[in-house]
Amino acid sequence: MVLLMILILMNNNLGRRVVIGLATATALSGCGISDGGDVGDPDDESAVQVAAAFYPLQYAVTSVGGEMVNVSSLTTPGIEPHDVELTPRQVAAATQADLVVYLSGFQPAVDEAVRQTDPAKVLDVAEFADLKGIDESLEAHDDAADDEEGHDHGDMDPHFWLDPQRLAAVEEAIAERLKLLRPEQTEAITSNATTATSILSDVDEEFSTGLERCARRELFTSHSAFGYLAGRYDLQQVGVAGISPNIEPSPARIAEVQQLAREYGATTIFFETAASDAVAASIATDLGLETAVLDPIETLSDQSAGEDYPAIMRANLAAIQKANDCA
Repeated sequence: MVLLMILILMNNNLGRRVVIGLATATALSGCGISDGGDVGDPDDESAVQVAAAFYPLQYAVTSVGGEMVNVSSLTTPGIEPHDVELTPRQVAAATQADLVVYLSGFQPAVDEAVRQTDPAKVLDVAEFADLKGIDESLEAHDDAADDEEGHDHGDMDPHFWLDPQRLAAVEEAIAERLKLLRPEQTEAITSNATTATSILSDVDEEFSTGLERCARRELFTSHSAFGYLAGRYDLQQVGVAGISPNIEPSPARIAEVQQLAREYGATTIFFETAASDAVAASIATDLGLETAVLDPIETLSDQSAGEDYPAIMRANLAAIQKANDCA
């Protein structure tokens, strides 16, 4: 009977799309991956249902909550978080969750979903991440198209998680909120948080030690997402484009970056897996430089250089050490 229905559907274009959609959904279901990147057992009624806005926050909630939480990401794995448009299922996950963890001003679609959610169930990590202002020299190179495409982040740089200590502070805030939701699990949550922040402290120490002695301290990046990382480890970020990815830099900015690359003796132009490498490759070709991936860890995908935040951060460290000849 099922085979007959499929054959009938395949006789028209709509049917073909239905079959393809069913096949895709079945494949994703078989892999245990939903459109929101769920983590945990959704049928565990005792678990705290948490909607996390994007991957670093999902990682933080999972690290602190462990088996006590079921986390649904509002950003589909592999999708650029800046551009996310929520599905009805993801909006429902936010409005029905016990807790929504998000970063205000980073994702307009998520901000809108949060406005439909009980404020008592919302945790805005901006309050704990110690956000810093966008460097004016970088901000000046965001084209006017930036605002037109909905990427206006105001005056703050949202990419705090690339400083492990800032992410650790957010983990501690998440732990305190989970304790309010599950006071009987306070001891376990405290233990999880201690372990989680210790892991981030180890990553921080590896960066501090690994980048202490380098021939160069400049990072030439296609996307200016690494301000927190650069500030933490005494590096200088030189971004081709500004805070928002996928925005074409002006010819004047490209020429300026090329000149700076010559002055600083750069060997590498970094790009990210979730965005085009065209600009980085063009500059590298003109100057005879290499290109390499520096992951802003905004999302997790099959192209990521590790299975989780610490592993990807360590891959970033190795890439910087190679590019900057660190001893």
